[in-house]
Amino acid sequence: MNQEHFRKLEKMYLQANINTQFFETTRISIAEESAEVALTISDKYFHALGAMHGSVYFKLLDDAAFFAVNSVVEDFFVLTTSFNVNLIRPVSSGQIKAVGKLKYRSKSLFVAEATLFNEEGKEIAFGTGNFYKSKAALTEQMGYR
Repeated sequence: MNQEHFRKLEKMYLQANINTQFFETTRISIAEESAEVALTISDKYFHALGAMHGSVYFKLLDDAAFFAVNSVVEDFFVLTTSFNVNLIRPVSSGQIKAVGKLKYRSKSLFVAEATLFNEEGKEIAFGTGNFYKSKAALTEQMGYR
């Protein structure tokens, strides 16, 4: 396991514009073939019915699965090529956590899944995605430092 690689990926994630400007309470932990992303729910993530919008579910699930994959790709950035989300129950308060796991890997194609839990540990959504190893090297310019 390359702990330095995991910490660099975590820093890259936390410094991304989407996370500094919209998801400022996000936390991430990366290990080999897995990643966890946590978020404190705020009403700024709500749709008109007062619960978290599906786009936030997607983002957390995709992020957890993405970093589970990139944990084993130490030289290049991976890209999400498809991601299927299944919403199980609404959530409107507390902490939520997405847990991503690598399920399949070949030379350039990867499949990962992620499950989103509320703070009581109940599953609120899950998803599966396909990821591709890009030709974009992981660099300091993208926050990988």
